[in-house]
Amino acid sequence: MKPPLPFRQRILELIARIPAGQVATYGQIAMLAGYPRRARHVGFTLASLGPEQAVPWHRVINAQGRVSPRGGRSARRQEGVEQLQERLLKAEGLPFKRGRIDLERFRWEPVIDRRWARVLGQ
Repeated sequence: MKPPLPFRQRILELIARIPAGQVATYGQIAMLAGYPRRARHVGFTLASLGPEQAVPWHRVINAQGRVSPRGGRSARRQEGVEQLQERLLKAEGLPFKRGRIDLERFRWEPVIDRRWARVLGQ
């Protein structure tokens, strides 16, 4: 049996499974990866992605169904990321109503089979 994936790899593999037209929250990804209450760490992982990494980062939003504002020292460098994320989500057919996506309707509900659970170490 393979050892469980490291945190970063678990996060990125889960996010890669989110289908177009659906979203997941930072907390949901942390929970699915086996790290409940580590939503902020999911955000740090996504913030560290380089342009060469083909991960649908834009499909991860906050628990209110909103695109999270970027902060910290790199905020100036990331100006426009929120607008890009919203534009990418809209291009996938996700409607925003008053700045929110309806999580009841568009939240990704993965089916984790035994094989996938073993890969994640669950």
